[in-house]
Amino acid sequence: MRLGRQPRLLLIVGAMLVLFTFAVPALAQSCALCYTQAASAGARMIQALRSGILILILPPTLMSIGMIFIVYHKRNQFRGVDGADESDRIK
Repeated sequence: MRLGRQPRLLLIVGAMLVLFTFAVPALAQSCALCYTQAASAGARMIQALRSGILILILPPTLMSIGMIFIVYHKRNQFRGVDGADESDRIK
């Protein structure tokens, strides 16, 4: 059974809402040692911590965006030019 574009989009959005609604809380934020070290650090250490977080987050985010961009532009490569399915071409 093939879903149309609209039901598939609704299914994806619904799955994302369920995942975000029932997500397990981030337990690393309650680490007492991390909290006390960050609270007692000076301005230079806090800036280094923020830079480290950006360095760890930025490359995977950019790679994900790049992959989404490539997949989006290559989505019709294996289909016909007009986007017709194989069953439409046989008729």
